[in-house]
Amino acid sequence: MDNKKVALFGWHPDVVNFEKWGGSPEKLRAMLESEQAKLNSEGYATDILYIRDGDSAYQTVADAVAETTYDCILIGAGVRRDEEHFLVFEKLVNAVHELAPHAKICFNSNPMDTVEAVKRWI
Repeated sequence: MDNKKVALFGWHPDVVNFEKWGGSPEKLRAMLESEQAKLNSEGYATDILYIRDGDSAYQTVADAVAETTYDCILIGAGVRRDEEHFLVFEKLVNAVHELAPHAKICFNSNPMDTVEAVKRWI
């Protein structure tokens, strides 16, 4: 597989509204790290890249893709599915499109189907 590089972008567990979604920062972090470990065990080189707010979301992508050429970039369901964060999702998609046009873009439906989302594209 040549260690395909994968970036997983999503909310930092410390900024998620768990009253709205349930769970806890620890549970979310554990799920994300579990999916990262699965991807890595299958030969992917995977980075989890957290966003903390809408104002810095674009720059978070810009900084990451300036340092590493990713084959696939996943934007997490927590960004995409929450209507309050529609503009953040838009910023992330446009940052990837502009700054990493060669990368495949994928989306998960929850933290536990990240591996399947990546495998659909690489």
